[in-house]
Amino acid sequence: MPALLLLLLLLHVATAYPPEQRPVAAALTTALVLPLPWRRRAPRTVFGAVAAAALVQWLLDVQLPADVALLVALYAVAGYAGRRAAAVAGAVVVGGALLACLRWSAGGAFPVLFVAVTATALAAALLGVNARTARAHLAVLRERAERLEQQQAQQARLAVAEERARIAREVHDIVTHNLSVMVALTDAAVHAQPRSPERATAVMLRAAETGRQALTDMRRSLGVLRAGAGGGAATGEPEAERHPPPGLDQLAALADRMTAAGLPTRLELRGDRDRVPATAQLTVHRLVQEALTNAFKHTPPGTRAEVRVHCSDGAVTVDVTDDGPGPTASGRPGSPGLPGHGLPGMRERAAAYGGELRAGPLPGGGWGVHTVLALDAGGAAHA
Repeated sequence: MPALLLLLLLLHVATAYPPEQRPVAAALTTALVLPLPWRRRAPRTVFGAVAAAALVQWLLDVQLPADVALLVALYAVAGYAGRRAAAVAGAVVVGGALLACLRWSAGGAFPVLFVAVTATALAAALLGVNARTARAHLAVLRERAERLEQQQAQQARLAVAEERARIAREVHDIVTHNLSVMVALTDAAVHAQPRSPERATAVMLRAAETGRQALTDMRRSLGVLRAGAGGGAATGEPEAERHPPPGLDQLAALADRMTAAGLPTRLELRGDRDRVPATAQLTVHRLVQEALTNAFKHTPPGTRAEVRVHCSDGAVTVDVTDDGPGPTASGRPGSPGLPGHGLPGMRERAAAYGGELRAGPLPGGGWGVHTVLALDAGGAAHA
């Protein structure tokens, strides 16, 4: 753009000035316009060069249309060099305008010409300041957008980690509980086979039913991953609809399975279970399941367990107790387990609903697990 402006001004010099003035006018025009391409990199230096050329022009008494370069240089100083430099450059331009108007204004045109030139210089400076302010504002917006993008990426990573932890808890609970029950049922069937084949067959059928339930639970948990990846079941029906998650209604079946496996379990379920959300019911079911699995693994044969679930307004109270000697015992032979994940996973589930899980020996002997889940909006939101 400055090169084109210089070319046009030089053509004007070649046609509008007498031959004897053309070399000086061409040189001054070049000196005024040539530094402009560097006005963004070095606005003060460019303005100084253009102002010096304009002073030489004034001393030689040559009027040039290339004086517009002063306004361009002033705009660059205001836009790239700060307010103090813009004020100094503006004062220089106004002073030059005063000198130029005193020398070249005709008759009484001085006031009008000086006001016009000064207003033009002020407009150039204001435009430069506004451009600098706009760039600063865009830089702030760009920084905020980058920071927001980083926060969103971090939140996405946290959400993924939380989902992985949730699925890990589900898989741990499913595998530990069902394998423990299946191993116990299989051992019982092996011992019953010589004396009572019919009983052994019934026990093996119970083990097969437990395995099918484990497969169903695993398909439901892993189906969450497939749904998140855009996949689905072959039938097109969501996994959650075909296999709804276990809740309070399935606690009786859970107690029966534990009883069949060798841990006689009594269930006491009170309150209106229909008012408990499905996610909270799943949490209660997993807490009871894990507590019973731990009792089955860490207590000797003959231990009895009791499950009490009380549904009240805004809360669910869960108590699981047994009359065994506690987790310090050797437990049942052959009971599989995934050590180190049971109690932490239970505490995480309870904390999602604002509950604090307590697990420890009971005063009269045995072991107990207790927690209260809050069903308010805050607790449900964290489930």
